Amino acid sequence: MKILAIETATAWQSIAILEDDVVLARRDQDAGSAHGMLLLPSIDRLLAEAGLQLSSLDGLACSIGPGSFTGIRVGVATCLGLRAATGLPLALVPTLEAMAWGVRSTMIPICPILTSRKGELYWAIFRRQVEGGLDCILSEHVGPPGMLAKSLTEHSLVFGDGWVSMESEIRAALSSTAMVLPGPQDVTKPSAVNVAILGIHRLRRGDIAGDCVAPRYVQRTEAELKYEQSGGLSATARRQERVAVAASKQSARGHQRKAQAPRPGRPHGS
Repeated sequence: MKILAIETATAWQSIAILEDDVVLARRDQDAGSAHGMLLLPSIDRLLAEAGLQLSSLDGLACSIGPGSFTGIRVGVATCLGLRAATGLPLALVPTLEAMAWGVRSTMIPICPILTSRKGELYWAIFRRQVEGGLDCILSEHVGPPGMLAKSLTEHSLVFGDGWVSMESEIRAALSSTAMVLPGPQDVTKPSAVNVAILGIHRLRRGDIAGDCVAPRYVQRTEAELKYEQSGGLSATARRQERVAVAASKQSARGHQRKAQAPRPGRPHGS
């Protein structure tokens, strides 16, 4: 099965063409926020390099996040456009699962980590099966380094740009029983090769994207963020606090007006 795979969930853009488990062509580059300008020309060059046309392919695979909102949208929209033009089946592959797939030489928990909004991270935890597959131990989460550290309860392998950027914060929040082993350098960045391999597995078992395709945006709700910013106060407690402050201010203004009012029986200003 020949497949074109696209990975744009981070600033690192990766595309690859595989025939089963053989890489026919691949192209990786730092795209920054320019996926929209770089992706289609890169696909054209990759097809030319492999001596193929879109009609020569058997399917498409796309990384669907979590990650950069803009990058994911560009990748998904491009794959949907290619699907509409060719009728090729499309497989959707979670970004963190594809990253974990790249780690083959360990049986301890595998935790890929990507940067999210400022000060927060995306992560999930997987374990390699004896027969070679992956079990998901913890699905995608997003939160600060301390929250991630609490989910690492045993000796685990960690990697990704989130680990690179926030290693000290994660280590500082680890429990005394948790240990982390940094993953190899070659798996730090997401790879379209892993997206292609997992995409082939999905297509072969009939796991094909339907008409309703939604990127996997993993974000904490606004209520959770406000709860954290409030120092752990619930919405009800915050409302009670606001009412109490407003009542206190109103009472203070009332006392001030009463103190300034002229006393009965005395001329005003005397």
